[in-house]
Amino acid sequence: MKIGILQTGRSPDQLQDEFGDYDDFFRRFLDGRGFEFETYEVLDGVLPKSPADADGWLITGSRFGVYEDHDWIPPLEEFLRAAYRAGAPIFGVCFGHQILAQALGGIVEKFDKGWAVGPTEYKSPLFGDQTMIAWHQDQVIERPAEARVLGSSSFCENAILAYGDTALTVQPHPEFTAEFMADLLEARGDILPDEVKTSALERMGDNLTSRAFADTVEAFFKTRTIPSIKRPSGGDTRE
Repeated sequence: MKIGILQTGRSPDQLQDEFGDYDDFFRRFLDGRGFEFETYEVLDGVLPKSPADADGWLITGSRFGVYEDHDWIPPLEEFLRAAYRAGAPIFGVCFGHQILAQALGGIVEKFDKGWAVGPTEYKSPLFGDQTMIAWHQDQVIERPAEARVLGSSSFCENAILAYGDTALTVQPHPEFTAEFMADLLEARGDILPDEVKTSALERMGDNLTSRAFADTVEAFFKTRTIPSIKRPSGGDTRE
């Protein structure tokens, strides 16, 4: 199954030798699950010719805001609407979560309560409690009519959204590891309030459920279903 990665951002230059770019994170996140990948550098104006160019689509995170005036954002929204109408499965993370919501009529804004950074617990009646890494101030404050909420945090109501059996999007970063997050705080932590950075560092030992969530993403792409997550019993689930 071919997954087209719509790359909308880049990891910090000083971290790329060790961790790679954002598309590399998803190649590792879904490694060994029978997928092949092709990256389209959307932020450089490179878009697929058609939603039929891949069997499914994955939208990465980005340091940009979906509401900002960048030439590549309107064509991306147009492509996502076309892919959604065509019924192509779409998975979006952070910026990807927000841009699909905006493209389908939702509203994304800079949240007036500030930042969510570091391991964060998300509660879901379907998945149970999940802990994934957050790094955002923007969030979906009004979801599209087609979207239903599958998970929320105390900071972010619309944290995990499903659009029928066509799209699954998440505000946190299941593809981020604790090791990358620690280095990201060092590389980009200067944009954060001191108390936000300190709190994130204090929570870096929290167990993550990223591996379990990768099972959910695999099942979504292959079967168009969103199964319950089974948490590993015991041990450290960090990657």
